[in-house]
Amino acid sequence: MNKSTKDIAEELGISEKTVRNHISNVMQKLGVKGRAGAVVELLKMNELSLDE
Repeated sequence: MNKSTKDIAEELGISEKTVRNHISNVMQKLGVKGRAGAVVELLKMNELSLDE
């Protein structure tokens, strides 16, 4: 699933800045400092699966 910010923006039809803002907001709400930390927290919360 390795998608860049640009790939995500194009797929959703929004700007790269908007994608970065959404990611930043998620990381802040999860209390983590990076995307990897967000992935770990989402896995712990069963909001994300490695099977996808």
